[in-house]
Amino acid sequence: MENNKGSFTYNTIQKLRKNPLGVLSFAVIILAALVTIFAYFLATDKTKNANRQDLTIAYAPIGYQQLTLEIPLENYTESSSLSDLFFGKEIDTEQISILDFSIDNKKITYTPNIGDNLKGETVSLPLSTWTKFGITNAEIRQDFVSNKTYILGTDSYGRDFYSRLVIGTRISFLIGFIAVFISLLVGVSLGALAGYYRGWIDNLIMWIINVVWSIPTLLLVIAITLAIGKGFWQIFIAVGLTMWVEVARVVRGQFLSYREKEFVEAARALGFSDYRIIFKQILPNVIAPVIVISAANFASAILVESGLSFLGIGAQPPTPSWGNIIKEHYSHIILGKQHLAILPGLAIMLLVLGFNIFGNVLRDVMDIKE
Repeated sequence: MENNKGSFTYNTIQKLRKNPLGVLSFAVIILAALVTIFAYFLATDKTKNANRQDLTIAYAPIGYQQLTLEIPLENYTESSSLSDLFFGKEIDTEQISILDFSIDNKKITYTPNIGDNLKGETVSLPLSTWTKFGITNAEIRQDFVSNKTYILGTDSYGRDFYSRLVIGTRISFLIGFIAVFISLLVGVSLGALAGYYRGWIDNLIMWIINVVWSIPTLLLVIAITLAIGKGFWQIFIAVGLTMWVEVARVVRGQFLSYREKEFVEAARALGFSDYRIIFKQILPNVIAPVIVISAANFASAILVESGLSFLGIGAQPPTPSWGNIIKEHYSHIILGKQHLAILPGLAIMLLVLGFNIFGNVLRDVMDIKE
């Protein structure tokens, strides 16, 4: 049994390796997963949700550079914890766009940029603003005054658009992962029970499936979201609870077929429990179609979350999501700032296309008839 399973897995991997589209789509998925994990390592704005705002440089163009002074706040901490590295750091410095500066033994003097490189009134701050945190003059020049580069410019609030786009990957990828996990947990369980036991259990589960199936997905997600509240985890649960139906139908059909097979009859004759027959004998044989459906559900979950965020029901600001980034900037397509809406749209399209292609390739390479 194990040898057959290993042979099937090996053959599937070999077929997948020979399919250029399959390899490319898998690479896109792996890249998105790595960006999800290491988002704050890749982002240039390390603050939580990349939400550091500077209205004086709003709508800055791609590749824009700005001399910046950072002033420590009362909650300033010099070192970053492991949590900060993966989930972002609380804003502990005030960031000011400046045109020039000078430092002497008592104070730092700077000319603020009040927008479009216009000079504001010169401001002086005592060095004690920094030195009370143990920061030396040399460290002020090195760590608190820098020429920041905004790779993709800034958005309407003067936030680093590149960082917002990178961190927004987390929402889209995690919504797919968690929604698929919930759909598998519910769908496989109900589908297995319905297909194996049949009778009134099958009738009841099929009635539930048909009721849920008859409600438009987006409408059902909106209803669940309104019932349990809007938020980060609520939207994950809401999407997951609407995607289990197709999994349950496929698993039920597979179980109806396999429950009559000889190896299942032999297991019953040997006195195996229903639990062992369901999870040890039948379920391993229905994994292939479930994996294919999961890939398609991954793509669907990303689209649903993007749509909900665009409507204002999904991830709530300031949490960056590709959907709410598009919502904030779609009107700028005709105002000369097209990249603010087009880039997150392209990111959604690329990730959804990657999962759809990978699901189709998996369907082909897992076809044992070939």
